[in-house]
Amino acid sequence: MIYLDSAATTFQKPRSVANAMDRALATMSSPGRGGYPAAMAAADAALDCRTELAELYHAESPEQVVFTLNATHALNIAIKSLVPPGGRAVVSGYEHNAVTRPLAALGAQVSVAAAPLFQRAAVTEAFDRLIVPGTDAVICNHVSNVFGFVQPVEEIAALCRDRGVPFIIDASQSAGLLTLDMKALGAAFIAMPGHKGLYGPQGTGVLICGRDAPVRTVLEGGTGSQSLEQAMPDFLPDRLEAGTHNMPGIAGLLAGVRFVRKVGPEAICQEERRLTLLAAEGLRRVPGIRVYARPDLKAQVGVLSLVPEKMDPETLGAALADRGIAVRAGLHCAPLAHRSAGTLETGTVRVSLSHWNTREEIGRFLGAMGAIFR
Repeated sequence: MIYLDSAATTFQKPRSVANAMDRALATMSSPGRGGYPAAMAAADAALDCRTELAELYHAESPEQVVFTLNATHALNIAIKSLVPPGGRAVVSGYEHNAVTRPLAALGAQVSVAAAPLFQRAAVTEAFDRLIVPGTDAVICNHVSNVFGFVQPVEEIAALCRDRGVPFIIDASQSAGLLTLDMKALGAAFIAMPGHKGLYGPQGTGVLICGRDAPVRTVLEGGTGSQSLEQAMPDFLPDRLEAGTHNMPGIAGLLAGVRFVRKVGPEAICQEERRLTLLAAEGLRRVPGIRVYARPDLKAQVGVLSLVPEKMDPETLGAALADRGIAVRAGLHCAPLAHRSAGTLETGTVRVSLSHWNTREEIGRFLGAMGAIFR
């Protein structure tokens, strides 16, 4: 199988991830639940994972790194910590349902910083107009999961700092590729999954909390700390981590993060960009499709979308699957992004890459596309 659906999850993992999960199952119980070796091994692994992530994202302390089930869980905590029922939020025009659905459930007044695809300056201008007094939070994904569009989060963060508005960054598609400096950005929260560009297992996620960010629990229960109190602890990460930790998942995530740091996010990103450009150039030679990609890819990372003009995207996705090529077709849980780009009626076929893809695989994908359209 040629796997080109890494924006959903990176199916291919470093071998070290599976090995770490096996070791965790054999040697670890739960952190904070005892002083015996299995509990201490779990505590050490959890702290090591927090420390690696804090260093990667320039958080001041490992305690600011909270483990979640996925990025959606992390975003729900962040949004519900900052936006009250009926509150006001500003979002980009390329947000995932993991942002828009929690806001809808809160009955929030949402302003969309709409801008044309790949126009970073226009995105900044739109946020500049909409971040006004009374805004409870600004939310923006670093990279669109549909189009790979790299949004100007540094510029948006500066606007938020100047106006005293909390900023939430969804790093679901940029984690492991593009680095963020939590301290310099002054973001309230950065949310990310473990199972995409960090090469951890499914069922893992991370919420990096700003030093002074208010946090609201969405789950209460045992933490192994302050057990006499019926309120959740008032310190991180315990306040947001009720219940038993997923130690095999955390151990696997630690191995994935270490792999990314060893190879280097910049090196992984550079190769993904090269392969995306190669795919885009080849697709433009196939008649009957529209390709959503920047020729120089300065505003794009590892993901591109295409729309067949005389075929349903789902049909094309199935035809590629029959040839052993895994892509995703449809709306990709991001109707707002499709509305912004003008593809809401059709959806797209999304091609998304990882460290493990090769030029040969892109060539075989392009050959399959040519055969299908002939």
